[in-house]
Amino acid sequence: MIDLADLPDDVDALKAIIAADRSCIARLEVLVTAFKQAMFGHKSEKLNADQFEFALEDIETAIAAVKAESDAGEFTSKPRVKKPRAANRGSLPKHLPRIEEIIEPEDKDCSCGGQMHVIGEDVSERLDVIPAQFRVIVTRRPKYACRCCESGITQMPAPAHLIQGGLPTEALVAHVLVSKYADHLPLYRQAQIYSRQGIDLDRSTLANWVGKAAFELKPVFECLIADLKRSTKLYMDETRAPVLDPGRRKTKTGYFWALARDDRPWGGDDPPGVAFTYAPGRSGKYAEDILQGFSGILQVDGYAGYNCLVKRADQDIQLAYCWAHARRKLHEVARNSTAPIAEEGLKRIGELYRIEADIRGQSAQTRLAARQKLTAPRIEAFELWLTGQRTRVSGKSPLGEALRYIARFWQGLILFTSDGRIEIDNNAVERTIRPIALNRKNALFAGHDAGAENWGIISSLIETAKLNNIEPQAYLTSTLEAIVNGHKQRQIKQLLPWKYAANV
Repeated sequence: MIDLADLPDDVDALKAIIAADRSCIARLEVLVTAFKQAMFGHKSEKLNADQFEFALEDIETAIAAVKAESDAGEFTSKPRVKKPRAANRGSLPKHLPRIEEIIEPEDKDCSCGGQMHVIGEDVSERLDVIPAQFRVIVTRRPKYACRCCESGITQMPAPAHLIQGGLPTEALVAHVLVSKYADHLPLYRQAQIYSRQGIDLDRSTLANWVGKAAFELKPVFECLIADLKRSTKLYMDETRAPVLDPGRRKTKTGYFWALARDDRPWGGDDPPGVAFTYAPGRSGKYAEDILQGFSGILQVDGYAGYNCLVKRADQDIQLAYCWAHARRKLHEVARNSTAPIAEEGLKRIGELYRIEADIRGQSAQTRLAARQKLTAPRIEAFELWLTGQRTRVSGKSPLGEALRYIARFWQGLILFTSDGRIEIDNNAVERTIRPIALNRKNALFAGHDAGAENWGIISSLIETAKLNNIEPQAYLTSTLEAIVNGHKQRQIKQLLPWKYAANV
């Protein structure tokens, strides 16, 4: 913003400022229009969530560039008054190392002849980075022998490594895993990054490291699944995993089945975790195989494949359904047409979510009491409303189908009102599979069924580490080092991510 007191008296200079401002305003208007188009445009014009993030980054970058150009082009005949600094204190993590720079005046002698002394200071913090840097670990093992006898040579044995006789340390292998499965960088792109520092590593070499790591980490992955299945309340969801099918020269559709635990909303003692199991199809039989040994409440969406779980002879699984999916059905109807009934349904569901927001993080007992007092009456009213509206709406219409969906899963939808541990929706597990979807977009497909299985193993440990606020590379480095140094199989539980967190 230009201060009127700083405007020049020269007419030509004023005209130049006005012309520059008009140009900036016009360009900003174009960018704002693009932003509105991406967010609020017609369905055929809107971007999906991931594409929108990329578009938003570019729009924000362009806006910043226009503003910078405007600031640089300010013409003034007077010295510019220094604007107050926009401080950002307290936002930088305390664990980051601090490098202090003290800028002292060149002369501390006062004009009166006295000596100046410190009466205060201004402190600012800026975030710096040291670019990723490779280094070489040189290991020397001296050989010793006695000059007085021939008793033999003494030398320490070579330390164990994940890649015996290979180049990488366990930390470098962990870096490759995190770059591929958490930061979504395919191996050939990583090889290109390494080559810029003069390190020629073929993609197949990196693939060999990943495969070896996946093999060694598989027991930890299996222990993770076993630990999850000892819980009495879990989430489950599935997402596509395109896999190359060389015989047909195209991809086939496999699936990652995500089994997740997150007891944080009700203060449970078990740490959060997620395990991704690859299967070549979406049949409910795969879910049944994965859940062997589990009994309790399973929170899922409305996919019919889960129905086989409640048909088991022991009947030891209850299905809790997801209100977010029910809401989505009504939202699609309301978005595409004028639908007072759908809007009324959305309003009623919104009331349920507001109650949940108020009790999130409280104990299961407190949540249950609040639901019985506040939610149960609204659920009863919703059921009466739902029954009445279904008699008025054609079952074949989009609205009729949305109402039928809610009615079909009603008993599972209201299960959360009788148990304070159950969430109102399945969003906890859907958040965990988002990185799988992002990696799928970058890698396009898995090259083989076995490759997809390795993908699931490594992603499970990375995402579980993230759920427990653990830096994935540090965790994987520590775990791989423990494995190659002979960690006992009977103590494999000690390698789970939350155990690492307890020892840090």
